[in-house]
Amino acid sequence: MPKNLLEQLRAYTVVVADTGDIEAMEKFRPQDATTNPSLIAAAAQMPQYQTIVNGVLVEARKELGASAAAQAVANLAFQRLAIAFGIKILEIVPGRVSTEVDARLSFDTAGTTAQARSIIAQYDREGIGRERILIKIASTWEGIRAAEVLEREGIHCNLTLLFGLHQAIAAAEAGVTLVSPFVGRILDWYKKDTGKDFHGADDPGVISVTAVYNYYKKFSYKTQVMGASFRNIGEITELAGCDLLTISPTLLAELEATQAELPRKLDPAAAQGLPIEKIAVDKAAFDKMHAEDRMATDKLKEGIEGFSAALVKLETLLANRLAELEAKVPTSA
Repeated sequence: MPKNLLEQLRAYTVVVADTGDIEAMEKFRPQDATTNPSLIAAAAQMPQYQTIVNGVLVEARKELGASAAAQAVANLAFQRLAIAFGIKILEIVPGRVSTEVDARLSFDTAGTTAQARSIIAQYDREGIGRERILIKIASTWEGIRAAEVLEREGIHCNLTLLFGLHQAIAAAEAGVTLVSPFVGRILDWYKKDTGKDFHGADDPGVISVTAVYNYYKKFSYKTQVMGASFRNIGEITELAGCDLLTISPTLLAELEATQAELPRKLDPAAAQGLPIEKIAVDKAAFDKMHAEDRMATDKLKEGIEGFSAALVKLETLLANRLAELEAKVPTSA
């Protein structure tokens, strides 16, 4: 009787939980965890996390004072909430948590750098070392430049919303710790664009991540590849052997419940022997390759807009919660 797919996958690949749900992490015990504004917003509405949310709001109000606008308190509370969930997550996972910079700063190198340093400082005040934190930044040219600065300061980065090889090469050349190519979102785009369905090794998301992995291993980059945004377990099994895979609780449960043989698909030794040409990616080349890649152009724009909208939604939710709290207990400066 073979082991289940999840057990076998762990032999080849570091399994990461793609969720803000603490209970799901306690169940599956991943090595690392990733969050994003959508996941934090979902977790913030769960009854079991209301104490965390309320505590963050009270502290943000105290810090900014009674005269501060509710929106300003909500914005600060969002940043603190991501840290609060990160701290809870790190009590469960033995490895790292990814905490995201505000997606609205995706084209602002200085703003991204400043917020990343602030996130690290907040974790530091809680006694959590930077070796356990990955700062999640969108894979724009400006985001990659911010990550380059941060990595030189010993702040490790996870470049997210990565859809094209040009983004991956620029990130590796910048010395980032980790990239997160979005498998399922690539599949979504091709299904919509072609009207076809794709399966297994023919999945365009699988093909894209495989190309990034092989390029990195061929040229001995230290940057690791973490496939993300899966639509089905077939995508995951085709990427067995990838450095890391970040997987939702639903798909983790499906992997755990499935008994089948899982052969390794990605291997660094095999990549070394592949005939891959090295590509120089400066800003001009990055912009040209990005403009020529309709999928990467569309999905990066859509991803940034989606995460930004999730932030606005979360800040509105927090502002409303703050109003409810303050209606019950008058706040003093």
